[in-house]
Amino acid sequence: MRGSSPPQNPRRPLVREFGGGRVVLVQADITTLDVDAIVNAANSSLAGGGGVDGAIHRAGGPEIMRELNERYSGCPTGSAVITGGGRLPAKAVIHAVGPRWRDGEHSEPDLLASAYRRAFALAREQGHATVAAPSISTGIYGFPIERGAPIALGVARDALLEPVTTITEITFALFSPGDVQLFADALAEL
Repeated sequence: MRGSSPPQNPRRPLVREFGGGRVVLVQADITTLDVDAIVNAANSSLAGGGGVDGAIHRAGGPEIMRELNERYSGCPTGSAVITGGGRLPAKAVIHAVGPRWRDGEHSEPDLLASAYRRAFALAREQGHATVAAPSISTGIYGFPIERGAPIALGVARDALLEPVTTITEITFALFSPGDVQLFADALAEL
């Protein structure tokens, strides 16, 4: 058809360079990615759950939960903790606790940014170069993805622009083509 653009392939990674690193957007199962660390969208009790959290625990095996129980007694919203990767291809899992959406007037954007900041800081502190993250809080926690994507990407950009960082790539493993498109739109605005 004349004047129409070819359809986008949601499986094709979208990439943007920042400093010495890059942000990559893909539609993928985060548990299958061959990266140093993956970020888990955890709950504050670190008790496992549904969505990304459940998938990571299923794929990673009971070692992850055992380590969580031995080392931590929960994690506040806006923060993160780290464990080994269990049976995952990733060496580590960073359990970041995002906020439940209420109305946007209860520090939800700040708490989401804080969860990503702490997750990427833990990756850097542990010397990891490649990190994969989901869209935290935009599933069952109800945070609007069109508001969450710019926050996630802005924090990722800032992490890559740190003067001293080991991180060279942050991949956002997203659930659907629509999610990839919303992240791509936000990435184009950075």
